[in-house]
Amino acid sequence: MAERTVAVASKVGLHARPAMLFTQAVAASGTTVTIARPGQPPVDASSILFVMGLGVKHGEEVVLACDDEKVLDDMVAMLATDMDAE
Repeated sequence: MAERTVAVASKVGLHARPAMLFTQAVAASGTTVTIARPGQPPVDASSILFVMGLGVKHGEEVVLACDDEKVLDDMVAMLATDMDAE
């Protein structure tokens, strides 16, 4: 699995709306994506409960892993964008 590290840009971190948008995009990709805090065990990135359970705040880094490089790049780009910005 390929991995990428990205800082979460949304001002509320991976909570509420950003978590929902991210997990929906992962689920729609049709491939397995995992997310983890550096050095911690990964969780299923399509589960809003698992993602919100990480408690990731604005500016904190997460590690994404996926077999599909294009999906991985898309998910990294999504987290690197402030999803709360209008």
